[in-house]
Amino acid sequence: MQTSMKNMERELVCPVCKEMYKQPLALPCMHNVCHVCASEVLLQHGYLCCDPTSEPSSPAATPATRSPRLGRRGVPKPDRLDRLLKSGFGTYPGRKRGTVHPQTISFPCPACQRDIDLGERGLGSLFRNLTLERVVERYRQTINISAAIMCQFCKPPQLEATKGCTECKSSFCNECFKLYHPWGTQKAQHEPTPPTLTFRPKGLMCPEHKEEVTHYCKTCQRLVCQLCRVRRTHTSHKITPVLSAYQALREKLTKSLAYILSSQDTVQTQIAELEETVKHTEVNGSQAKEEVSQLIQGLCAMLEEKRASLLQAIEECQQERLASLHYQIQEHQAMLENSGMVGYAQEVLKETDHPCFVQAAKQLHNRILRATDSLQSFRPAATASFSHFQLDVSRELKLLTDLAFIKVPEAPVIDTQRTYAYDQIFLCWRLPQHSPPAWHYTVEYRKTDTKAKGLKLWQRREEVRGTSALVEYLDTDSVYVLRVKGCNKAGFGEYSEDIYLHTPPAPVLNFFLDNRWGFNRDRLAISKDQRAVRSVPGIPMLFAAERLMTSCHLSIDLVIGDVAVTQGKSYWACCVDPSSYLVKVGVGLESKLQEWFQVPQDVVSPRYDPDSGHDSGAEDTTVDAPPPYAFLTIGMGKILLSHGSALTSRDPNGCTVPLPPRIGICLDYEQGKVSFYDAVSFRE
Repeated sequence: MQTSMKNMERELVCPVCKEMYKQPLALPCMHNVCHVCASEVLLQHGYLCCDPTSEPSSPAATPATRSPRLGRRGVPKPDRLDRLLKSGFGTYPGRKRGTVHPQTISFPCPACQRDIDLGERGLGSLFRNLTLERVVERYRQTINISAAIMCQFCKPPQLEATKGCTECKSSFCNECFKLYHPWGTQKAQHEPTPPTLTFRPKGLMCPEHKEEVTHYCKTCQRLVCQLCRVRRTHTSHKITPVLSAYQALREKLTKSLAYILSSQDTVQTQIAELEETVKHTEVNGSQAKEEVSQLIQGLCAMLEEKRASLLQAIEECQQERLASLHYQIQEHQAMLENSGMVGYAQEVLKETDHPCFVQAAKQLHNRILRATDSLQSFRPAATASFSHFQLDVSRELKLLTDLAFIKVPEAPVIDTQRTYAYDQIFLCWRLPQHSPPAWHYTVEYRKTDTKAKGLKLWQRREEVRGTSALVEYLDTDSVYVLRVKGCNKAGFGEYSEDIYLHTPPAPVLNFFLDNRWGFNRDRLAISKDQRAVRSVPGIPMLFAAERLMTSCHLSIDLVIGDVAVTQGKSYWACCVDPSSYLVKVGVGLESKLQEWFQVPQDVVSPRYDPDSGHDSGAEDTTVDAPPPYAFLTIGMGKILLSHGSALTSRDPNGCTVPLPPRIGICLDYEQGKVSFYDAVSFRE
């Protein structure tokens, strides 16, 4: 315990004065600063602040204990104060010089370097961190640096104080305490306390209403009193008793601290890894500088200035990395069992004053959480590699004036028009126009699973040449996220934006178009690879158009696949030319098709009733009715939506949807269901 307290000094030092906290204020950003230091910071930024040591009876206001910084600062003359007050200044701390109307005060936090909005009341709206004061006082007593406290009322020579009075805010020797607290007076009711230089109120008080805080506003994350609770500011906010907030935050802080204390071996291992990384960073940085020096030395005198700038760039990068790594080491050292932060947390847990504990633990718990996250998701803050500081000296001399370090490729851009998911994922990308070239690429992908507790690990395809790749062996009806990064001599560049692709809802059925029967070769032609069919222009097409114009029946040719489905679920996709006049895509029962077309068992007729079948659309396309067939009617870039009513009775503009680039068909043989999809977005 003694060692832990001694290692805690870093947690108890004000970031402004670099001394131990005196009357610390809790900032909204979860950092602390001395009241006097905060006032001086606001004064430096042009705000007029009330003197925090204005109480004459307070030990902090006596010449013996006043801050040396206040002693160095000149006291404004009375006539100057009159001019300032007459110009429209308020009485609360933090009013900007030269302004008449109320304004919000911005305080530059010295710890996080952010501007903190303190509202119109400035420092008057901040809570005093009494728990931190108690920890500082215990620390001083532990390391024996607290000087003797002298009686403030003795005539020279002063005696050492033996008692303190919170009501009088002074320290007394035994005789002076009796003298200033005579028997039978109101002061005789004052309870003596141990002598101290810092007198604190018994409980945490609301800085605005001077009432004891009793509740905690979860919405504002702030302690509130009874008057604050009924104000409009907290209307509909989640407000809980301070006891509940105390218990919840204490439990969280205890668990987080227990995790850190139980992971000391992991902390030591990570510190060792960081120290090793520092060594490699120093060695590799020196090697990179030496290589650059040897290259530059071979050039003429006109490159000397360039050489200095390049070395400076390496030095800055190295120092930046070393600074990051050293800082990370310090953060991990703070998590050691005997470190300041852990010791401070253990001391805070001793706090029994509920409001004070909530105030201090809220700040500390955020730090503990950050330390826990850093411990769980550990990764060195900087890489030891300096490969991107390589120089290319093969260029012509006229380009030497623009000589610079090789840059890694920029993040590739996924080509969404050419990327799609089928039985495989075909991924295409390109580099931005002015990006450095890439020698090869790394493609990473993983399956997303909302039910899984953690993310799945990335799978990689490394050293991919070119700007496209096939990703195989995927699960059906799943969403995969993919990304790409390029690599050259300088190393790997940034990842592309993630792209999410949905795989088909069933195994993909691969088949060819049957070119032996079922269609009129005068009107249709199947490609050599038996993957596509097109119309043949000529006299037969004119005859078909003539029959249509004269209200005769229309002959439609049937093209079937060479594979029959007899079980399970299958999926396939096709593209339809948007300029096609009339195309039906779907599934039919073989026996019924043969019966309808009135042909022998081994021949399929190209003629059938064009209005038969189930026409479906892109939004409501699941066919629950049993076979014999289900077709989607497509024409002139539209899909006809048919729901069983006559087309003439409906608005013609509301019965079609645009044709997607690719149409997917999913057949569930056992369930007797056919579903149609937009094969790009996999929306039914």
